Order: sequence, then C-alpha cells, then structure tokens
Amino acid sequence: MKDQNIYILGIESSCDDTAASVINNGVVLSNVVATQKIHEAYGGVVPELASRAHQQNIVPVVHEALRQANIDKKAVSAIAFTQGPGLMGSLLVGASFSKSFAMGMGIPLLAVNHMQAHILAHFIKDEEQKAPGFPFIALTISGGHTQLVKVKNYFDMEIIGETLDDAVGEAFDKSAKILGLPYPGGPMMDKLAQQGDPSRFPFPKPKVGPLEFSFSGLKTAVLYFVEKETKANPNFVEENLNDICAGIQSTIVEYLMDKLKNAVKITGINEVAIGGGVSANSGIRTALREAEQSLGWKTYIPKFEYCTDNAAMIAMVGELKYRTQQFAETDVISMARMKF
Repeated sequence: MKDQNIYILGIESSCDDTAASVINNGVVLSNVVATQKIHEAYGGVVPELASRAHQQNIVPVVHEALRQANIDKKAVSAIAFTQGPGLMGSLLVGASFSKSFAMGMGIPLLAVNHMQAHILAHFIKDEEQKAPGFPFIALTISGGHTQLVKVKNYFDMEIIGETLDDAVGEAFDKSAKILGLPYPGGPMMDKLAQQGDPSRFPFPKPKVGPLEFSFSGLKTAVLYFVEKETKANPNFVEENLNDICAGIQSTIVEYLMDKLKNAVKITGINEVAIGGGVSANSGIRTALREAEQSLGWKTYIPKFEYCTDNAAMIAMVGELKYRTQQFAETDVISMARMKF
C-alpha cells in the first residue's frame, strides 16, 4: 500500500474538543476543532456536558473537514477514531459515529490510542516540523498524562517513567485556579509567567524516582504559599501575579527537564520529542531548544495545532495503521484507560 493515494478521515473526541481531520499521504488537508466553552463556568470539564456537546458538534465538524479538504466522503479510504484513553461518554460519541460511517461507506475502521497519536503527530508531513528518527525519547505532557516513552518504532513504544499521582497539566490548571485565574488556567499562567521573575518565588521540586513524576506536593505548596502570603497581605496575589506564575512555571519546566536528562542518560538516546497539550507551553519549548544547543540533543517540537487534542494526529496514526492493515472490527470497545 506504499504507493497508494490514501485519504484518512480522523475523529478525535476524547475530552471536550470535537475534532475531524483529513490527511492525504501524510499531508494535512483539513484540521477542524470545535472547542466547548460551556466548561469554563464550572472550572473544569463536566463529562456529561462534554458528551452532549460532542453529539451536537460531530456532524457539522466532519462536514467542515471534508469541505476544507475539498473531497467527497466517497473518496475517504478509511476512518480513524480515538479508542482511548479519555472520558467514556465523549469517546463513545466519536466511536459510534466512526463505526456508522465505516459501515455506511464500506471502508475500513481504524482504532487509535490517543497518547500514541500525540507522539506520532511528529510524523505529519509539514514544512514547519521535522520527524524524529528511531529510537527516540518522547515526553508526553497533558492534562491527564505525564509520561516518558521510549519509542522504538511507530507501534513499538515502552513507558519508562510516568506520574505517580497528578498530571502536569492538572498541576498548571489547579495552581492557576488557586491564583484566581479562569479555566483553563495553564495557557494564561504561561502568558503571565513570560512577564515575571522566575527566581523571586521558587517552589520545591518533588523527590521521587529518576524517571517518575509527582505533582500533588507542588499544588499543595502553591496553596499553602498563597494562603500564608494573602493572610499578611490580601492583595499579595494581585500585586505579584506575574512573578508567582513565573516561579511555578519555572519549577515545573526544570522538573520536566531533570527527568528528560535522566532518561537520556539512562537510555543513551539523545533524540527527544515532546507531545500533548502542555507541549504548547513556551517554557518547555524554550528549555528544549536550549538543551539542543547546550547538551547536543536533537529535539523535536510539534506545531502548536498538533499539541492540543486534534484529529490530524489521529488521522496520521490511522494512515500508518492503514498501510500496515491494522484494521479494527466494528465491535471494538472504547476504553477510558488504555495502555500502549
């Protein structure tokens, strides 16, 4: 199937973004995302509301993806969807649509692991990003996951380290919430941190194994710090917001880089890639570029649109599976928790 002209329709619905994308031989023709604003009022994603919004959004999002790609649905070679991990109600909407589309059009169905997709997004053909060579180390950082992965081939991946409690994205969002920032707080904290002094308010880095992560203690440290300082000065956060954000972000970025350095040292692999929503953070992107210069690493940073949840990465994995005929049956089960 190497020389075949392949069109893959990708569907992503693991959390609160309804997304559809069309890829043609590794090139993205469309990448449409409908973001659900309703969760902002609740300070976090409400699963039931997310699944309802997916039901409303999925048909128009797919229609728009096909329109932007300028192809008829009959030209689609196969449909790929996120099997897991994610919110079960949200996953089921994408899976049900994809199964129905596959049966109706008489085309293959491709089930994709969401976390694998964040890693394999690097293989989308795009002038603005380069693909890593095998083997490489992938740091997948998102609202639900923090993992160090040894990637030996497209579908031969080994988790060599992960968080023992909370994910890094949750640490950003919860810390932001403590500071009174709106949800999602991570991107806002990143913006404010760029205007602050990271050395003014340092925070402790959790002590666990060389390749493991822990973020629950950091969130607690931020909470106690804010409570203590606002007791003495009610306006403390407002007066020092940029510096507090810079201190939190600097601590998290240094912590992630410490683990990456350990992974490179232990494995002997100096090709390093990042993926997941938090890989859009300016601090970690800058730190990786600096590591390429100072440590001699080869670093790979995805385009912003391939960092957060998107369907282009699902379609990319779908194409790789299509070429190796890794098709799914229509009774394939969605999984809220899913390993590689």
